[in-house]
Amino acid sequence: MRMRNDIERVLIDEAVIEKRLDGMAADIEKDFPEGTLVVIILLKGALVFAADLLRRVPRALEIECLNVASYHGGLESSGKVDFLDRHFPEVKGRHVLLLDDILDTGRTLRAVSDRLVAEGAVAVHTAVLLAKDKARDEEVQADYVGFEIGDEFVVGYGLDYVGRYRNLPYVGVLKQSSI
Repeated sequence: MRMRNDIERVLIDEAVIEKRLDGMAADIEKDFPEGTLVVIILLKGALVFAADLLRRVPRALEIECLNVASYHGGLESSGKVDFLDRHFPEVKGRHVLLLDDILDTGRTLRAVSDRLVAEGAVAVHTAVLLAKDKARDEEVQADYVGFEIGDEFVVGYGLDYVGRYRNLPYVGVLKQSSI
């Protein structure tokens, strides 16, 4: 069965995403000081978003990936953010752009941002493809938001359900029957 059959509806199509990424990249380029920018990509969800966004940023980038987990295969955050890598990127004295797929509870962005500051980052700015319009467990806002969405479970464009649907070129709502 094709993955498209599991999607109730397409929420944000590929062309709309691409246009928004152009605007986000322009804002990032304008807002950061000259020089090499350290980018931290939260795996695995932000990988597709990050690749497409960063190709649009016309400056030297130092790209690092960080593997964290908070969903553990479920539909909701577990409430705990686990750092899965032994190595933490070197950020002391640097400006950092932290990329994540979705801002939901705020726990992941808060935990990683706090850790980056503790490791000596001069400034940490955050960018997310999606931000859910809901109360958060942590007081955190992303500096750059692709799209604000309702509080529903979405997949595609890097977001998954039990490891599937990340490669869909759009963001869609999963059918209840597929969960």
